[in-house]
Amino acid sequence: MKAGIMIIWALALAAWAMPARAAEKNTPPRPNVLLIMSDDLAVTLGAFGHPVAVTPNLDALARRGVRFERAYCQFPHCNPSRASMMSGLRPNSTGVTGNADNLYKNVPGIVTLPRLFRQHGYETARSGKIFHLGVPGGDQSMDDPEAWDFGRPFADERPYPASRESVVKVKSGKKEGLPWEEIPGDDDRLIDGQIAKTAIDWLERRDRSKPFFLAVGFHRPHLPFVAPAKYFDLYPMDKITLPKEPADDEGDIPLPARNGAVGQYDMTATPEQRRAAIRAYLATVSYMDAQAGRLLDVLKRMGVADNTIIVFTGDHGWHLGEHGLWHKRSLFEESARVPLIVHSPGAKANGRASGSLAELVDVYPTLCDLAGVPAPAVLEGKSLRPVLADPTAVLREGAFTQARRGANAAHWGRSVRTLKWRCTEWDEGRNGVELYDHVNDPHEYTNLASDPRHAGVLKELRATLAARVPATAAK
Repeated sequence: MKAGIMIIWALALAAWAMPARAAEKNTPPRPNVLLIMSDDLAVTLGAFGHPVAVTPNLDALARRGVRFERAYCQFPHCNPSRASMMSGLRPNSTGVTGNADNLYKNVPGIVTLPRLFRQHGYETARSGKIFHLGVPGGDQSMDDPEAWDFGRPFADERPYPASRESVVKVKSGKKEGLPWEEIPGDDDRLIDGQIAKTAIDWLERRDRSKPFFLAVGFHRPHLPFVAPAKYFDLYPMDKITLPKEPADDEGDIPLPARNGAVGQYDMTATPEQRRAAIRAYLATVSYMDAQAGRLLDVLKRMGVADNTIIVFTGDHGWHLGEHGLWHKRSLFEESARVPLIVHSPGAKANGRASGSLAELVDVYPTLCDLAGVPAPAVLEGKSLRPVLADPTAVLREGAFTQARRGANAAHWGRSVRTLKWRCTEWDEGRNGVELYDHVNDPHEYTNLASDPRHAGVLKELRATLAARVPATAAK
């Protein structure tokens, strides 16, 4: 599969490499693009129904755009997910399944999303983490050097300023909790404030003769949970509640999918630890939301909001203790699902929510479609434009996510999410199969894979997985 992709890229490269001709004077100006990404963001935004999340800026964006309620990443790990999204190719084709894998070596000549827009006359800029970068240390090795007119390396935010003593008195630290710090002072003392400031500075001095493609990648809520203290104050501990989960929830989960398969964090000791960790996570989400709000405000101030396509999403989800998990890289809903908001000026569905299945691999073709930039034929996603016109439109029957877990990432998982079901296989089923009914069991507490009443649907979904995520791609 990868060899075929590489050949097609090589043959088609010349057709896409030439910039589009300048628009005639009588044609409308081409739309700008603002892509905002958050790192390790679960669907913890008020607009998506979280009961206590304080995210007024992204909630306002959701009211202006289309909110995708069923959007999924293709690989719940930073580099694989970002490589897939920014190339428009699935992990099967990129060969990127770990943070050390290099997209450009695996698919020579690949034209990434921002590189394509740059080739077609857009001024492009990156602030923060879009391709996989070492945050907060600033390693730039996975960035696309041909994608950006501007892409300043960011400084390490450490050492952190002295933290305020937390009102929450529980242990925090690896194996006993998740580390957090409440930092006195303003937002720009930490990396996300600096990322927002850099993006705004670039907007104010950019080349006004060209449309812009600005990609802003915030670090939070990625670990460690560090944010200005005022965002922690938004979440009194008595507001943080825990779901009532079955005591034997882990009993029907295959071994590769359990917490022990990764074992990075164990937050099962006390309910207070879990609530404290959730509080800290939400504080960092609110901090990130405030920085996104700064970007959205400057678009209005500069008078370009009405001609700017805005996409907000995350690279993958994150567990907050569900099924005993405190990280990403699972194939449960909390890890595979992402928040996705698309605002296209004038779109008929703006202000509506859509239940259509969407994937991060759809972002590339969608932005091409909306901006009038010719999309490479090799893209493996679908333009979401039909949903932006009609939120009831259905683009696909399933969304696909892959993962690697266990010692040395030895276990391969593949999962398909339909409107009703999630079906997951580990090592093509040799080390476990999962089936969850999302209509009756949205939290995926009951694995129905061994229930003979669902043998037919299980067989059908496993055949779909075998056809769409071949075993040869996972070796």
